Amino acid sequence: MATGSNEANSPDTIVLINGLWLTALSWEHWVSHYTAKGYRVIARSWPGMEGDIEELRRDPSAIGGLGVEEIVEHYEGIVRELDRPPIIIGHSFGGLITEILLDRGLGAAGVAIDPAPVKGIFVLPFASLKSAFPALKNPFERDRAVALTLEQFHYGFTNTLSEEETVPIYTRYTVPGPNHVLFQASLANFNPHAETTVNFRNDDRAPLLLIGGGMDHTVPASVTRANFNLFKKSRAVTDYHEYPDRPHLTIGVPGWEEVADFALDWARGHATGKSTA
Repeated sequence: MATGSNEANSPDTIVLINGLWLTALSWEHWVSHYTAKGYRVIARSWPGMEGDIEELRRDPSAIGGLGVEEIVEHYEGIVRELDRPPIIIGHSFGGLITEILLDRGLGAAGVAIDPAPVKGIFVLPFASLKSAFPALKNPFERDRAVALTLEQFHYGFTNTLSEEETVPIYTRYTVPGPNHVLFQASLANFNPHAETTVNFRNDDRAPLLLIGGGMDHTVPASVTRANFNLFKKSRAVTDYHEYPDRPHLTIGVPGWEEVADFALDWARGHATGKSTA
């Protein structure tokens, strides 16, 4: 049983869901951190992206048409195989996937870190549009997978670091990302059956924490706050916490431990019915 858990039905597993242009490797520090606390940690990449990173970088053609529904079903299958509901933590597009999974009745608690916007958010800041531009610039390439340049990654993910500090992070973690998911998210408000739809009035879903970053260019804190305000329509527990000096890759830049511990403490407390400050 996980350290600090006194109830037999408390979550003993954490499922981590990565975002676009990354794989599950981006969670490597969190996996070690949570494993040391006694949890079983599952961090698996999006479907079709679980193999060799170098091979994926050389030929990403197989994932170009990967969509939101396929990704959700991939993680839903993982969660449903567990013997008790896990804590689900997602970053960026993984945060959006987390919200959808909770809406489907899965998980004991969920944390969405800098989550991609759900259907219903209409205004995106310039910084967010600039970060998404590499994928959205050509509508004829919606089924391709495109990589970010170092300059684009630095702007969108690690802008609180120098470009020199960004190089090893970029080299280790980045992969081409399927344009299709960004087109689905960006056009959601014009699609009555959008894959990024969630029921904001779902009173039966598990508790949800949204975490925003004040220096985030890809999903600015204003977008995460708008997301939070939509979820407040539900009587289910929903909280928001903001780190004013954190960039989009808050899970992988110095100081990630504070974010990881806050996310776990909140989720563990609310999942077990205990109050957390």
